[in-house]
Amino acid sequence: MERTLVMIRHAKSSWANPLQSDFERPLNDRGEHDAPMMGERLKQKGIIPDLIISSKAKRAKQTAKKIAAAIGYNEEKIRWYDRLYHCIPSVFEEVLYEVGDDVKTVFIVAHNPGITDFVNELSDKFKIDNMPTCAVVGAHLQATEWNEFNSVEKTVFLFDYPKNVI
Repeated sequence: MERTLVMIRHAKSSWANPLQSDFERPLNDRGEHDAPMMGERLKQKGIIPDLIISSKAKRAKQTAKKIAAAIGYNEEKIRWYDRLYHCIPSVFEEVLYEVGDDVKTVFIVAHNPGITDFVNELSDKFKIDNMPTCAVVGAHLQATEWNEFNSVEKTVFLFDYPKNVI
Protein backbone atom coordinates (compact mmCIF):
# COMPACT_ATOMS: atom_id res chain seq x y z
CA MET A 1 0.00 0.00 0.00
CA GLU A 2 1.29 3.46 -0.85
CA ARG A 3 1.51 5.75 2.13
CA THR A 4 2.24 9.46 2.18
CA LEU A 5 4.13 11.43 4.80
CA VAL A 6 4.09 15.22 4.71
CA MET A 7 6.50 17.00 7.03
CA ILE A 8 5.65 20.64 7.78
CA ARG A 9 7.84 23.12 9.59
CA HIS A 10 5.82 25.56 11.68
CA ALA A 11 5.15 28.97 10.14
CA LYS A 12 7.09 32.13 10.99
CA SER A 13 6.92 32.97 14.69
CA SER A 14 6.87 36.26 16.53
CA TRP A 15 9.80 37.59 18.53
CA ALA A 16 7.84 40.66 19.68
CA ASN A 17 8.13 39.67 23.33
CA PRO A 18 11.77 38.81 24.10
CA LEU A 19 10.80 37.56 27.56
CA GLN A 20 8.34 35.01 26.22
CA SER A 21 9.38 31.38 26.46
CA ASP A 22 10.30 29.72 23.18
CA PHE A 23 7.53 27.13 23.66
CA GLU A 24 4.89 29.88 23.98
CA ARG A 25 5.96 31.99 20.98
CA PRO A 26 2.98 32.57 18.63
CA LEU A 27 2.95 33.09 14.88
CA ASN A 28 3.70 36.54 13.53
CA ASP A 29 1.66 38.20 10.77
CA ARG A 30 3.59 36.42 8.03
CA GLY A 31 3.07 33.08 9.75
CA GLU A 32 -0.66 33.79 10.11
CA HIS A 33 -0.76 34.35 6.33
CA ASP A 34 1.57 31.53 5.22
CA ALA A 35 0.04 28.60 7.11
CA PRO A 36 -3.41 28.72 5.47
CA MET A 37 -1.77 29.48 2.11
CA MET A 38 0.34 26.32 2.34
CA GLY A 39 -2.72 24.35 3.45
CA GLU A 40 -4.51 25.61 0.35
CA ARG A 41 -1.56 24.58 -1.85
CA LEU A 42 -1.67 21.07 -0.38
CA LYS A 43 -5.42 20.92 -0.97
CA GLN A 44 -5.00 22.06 -4.58
CA LYS A 45 -2.50 19.22 -5.09
CA GLY A 46 -5.02 16.76 -3.64
CA ILE A 47 -2.84 15.98 -0.62
CA ILE A 48 -5.33 15.56 2.20
CA PRO A 49 -4.34 13.91 5.50
CA ASP A 50 -6.06 11.09 7.28
CA LEU A 51 -4.19 12.30 10.36
CA ILE A 52 -2.38 15.46 11.45
CA ILE A 53 0.18 15.22 14.26
CA SER A 54 1.78 18.33 15.75
CA SER A 55 4.16 19.58 18.37
CA LYS A 56 2.37 21.21 21.31
CA ALA A 57 4.44 24.40 21.02
CA LYS A 58 2.15 27.36 20.36
CA ARG A 59 3.50 28.25 16.89
CA ALA A 60 3.27 24.62 15.74
CA LYS A 61 -0.27 24.27 17.11
CA GLN A 62 -1.35 27.45 15.34
CA THR A 63 0.23 26.25 12.10
CA ALA A 64 -1.44 22.84 12.34
CA LYS A 65 -4.85 24.38 13.02
CA LYS A 66 -4.58 26.84 10.13
CA ILE A 67 -3.50 24.13 7.70
CA ALA A 68 -6.29 21.86 8.96
CA ALA A 69 -8.87 24.61 8.41
CA ALA A 70 -7.58 25.30 4.89
CA ILE A 71 -7.87 21.65 3.83
CA GLY A 72 -11.11 20.90 5.67
CA TYR A 73 -9.61 18.65 8.35
CA ASN A 74 -11.33 18.64 11.75
CA GLU A 75 -8.86 20.29 14.14
CA GLU A 76 -10.27 18.29 17.05
CA LYS A 77 -8.71 15.19 15.44
CA ILE A 78 -5.18 16.64 15.49
CA ARG A 79 -2.87 14.64 17.78
CA TRP A 80 -0.63 16.76 19.97
CA TYR A 81 2.80 15.54 21.08
CA ASP A 82 5.15 17.24 23.56
CA ARG A 83 8.04 15.16 22.32
CA LEU A 84 7.96 16.75 18.84
CA TYR A 85 9.22 20.04 20.31
CA HIS A 86 12.81 20.38 19.05
CA CYS A 87 13.18 16.63 18.72
CA ILE A 88 15.85 14.58 16.99
CA PRO A 89 14.98 12.67 13.79
CA SER A 90 14.45 9.31 15.49
CA VAL A 91 11.49 10.75 17.44
CA PHE A 92 9.61 11.30 14.17
CA GLU A 93 10.01 7.61 13.41
CA GLU A 94 8.78 6.68 16.90
CA VAL A 95 5.68 8.81 16.37
CA LEU A 96 5.06 7.21 12.96
CA TYR A 97 5.27 3.74 14.51
CA GLU A 98 2.24 4.72 16.63
CA VAL A 99 0.12 5.67 13.62
CA GLY A 100 -2.66 3.22 12.84
CA ASP A 101 -2.31 1.14 9.71
CA ASP A 102 -5.66 2.48 8.46
CA VAL A 103 -3.99 5.91 8.04
CA LYS A 104 -2.70 6.36 4.50
CA THR A 105 -1.59 10.02 4.62
CA VAL A 106 -0.14 11.72 7.68
CA PHE A 107 1.04 15.30 8.22
CA ILE A 108 3.55 16.10 10.98
CA VAL A 109 4.08 19.71 12.08
CA ALA A 110 7.32 20.33 13.95
CA HIS A 111 10.53 22.35 14.33
CA ASN A 112 14.04 22.86 13.09
CA PRO A 113 16.72 21.63 13.25
CA GLY A 114 15.23 18.15 13.71
CA ILE A 115 12.75 18.40 10.85
CA THR A 116 15.47 19.37 8.35
CA ASP A 117 17.66 16.54 9.57
CA PHE A 118 14.75 14.09 9.28
CA VAL A 119 13.70 15.05 5.74
CA ASN A 120 17.33 14.79 4.64
CA GLU A 121 17.28 11.15 5.77
CA LEU A 122 14.21 10.29 3.67
CA SER A 123 16.03 9.79 0.36
CA ASP A 124 19.54 9.95 -1.03
CA LYS A 125 18.04 11.98 -3.89
CA PHE A 126 16.77 14.82 -1.69
CA LYS A 127 18.89 17.18 0.43
CA ILE A 128 18.27 20.71 1.68
CA ASP A 129 20.37 22.99 3.85
CA ASN A 130 17.44 24.34 5.81
CA MET A 131 13.72 23.74 5.76
CA PRO A 132 12.17 27.23 5.62
CA THR A 133 9.33 28.20 7.93
CA CYS A 134 6.03 26.67 6.78
CA ALA A 135 7.84 24.53 4.21
CA VAL A 136 6.39 21.14 3.31
CA VAL A 137 8.23 18.01 2.24
CA GLY A 138 6.18 15.06 1.01
CA ALA A 139 7.35 11.48 0.60
CA HIS A 140 5.68 8.34 -0.71
CA LEU A 141 6.52 4.89 0.61
CA GLN A 142 5.27 1.38 0.00
CA ALA A 143 4.43 -0.26 3.30
CA THR A 144 1.65 -2.35 4.79
CA GLU A 145 2.33 -0.84 8.23
CA TRP A 146 3.83 2.45 9.40
CA ASN A 147 6.29 0.51 11.57
CA GLU A 148 8.02 -0.53 8.34
CA PHE A 149 8.95 3.12 7.75
CA ASN A 150 12.66 2.77 8.44
CA SER A 151 13.11 -0.30 6.26
CA VAL A 152 11.34 0.82 3.07
CA GLU A 153 12.44 3.17 0.33
CA LYS A 154 10.95 6.66 0.40
CA THR A 155 10.49 8.88 -2.64
CA VAL A 156 10.34 12.62 -2.02
CA PHE A 157 7.73 14.02 -4.39
CA LEU A 158 7.13 17.46 -2.91
CA PHE A 159 9.16 20.37 -1.59
CA ASP A 160 7.30 23.65 -1.33
CA TYR A 161 7.50 26.74 0.86
CA PRO A 162 5.72 30.09 1.04
CA LYS A 163 8.24 32.11 -0.97
CA ASN A 164 8.39 29.45 -3.71
CA VAL A 165 6.85 30.94 -6.84
CA ILE A 166 4.53 28.33 -8.30
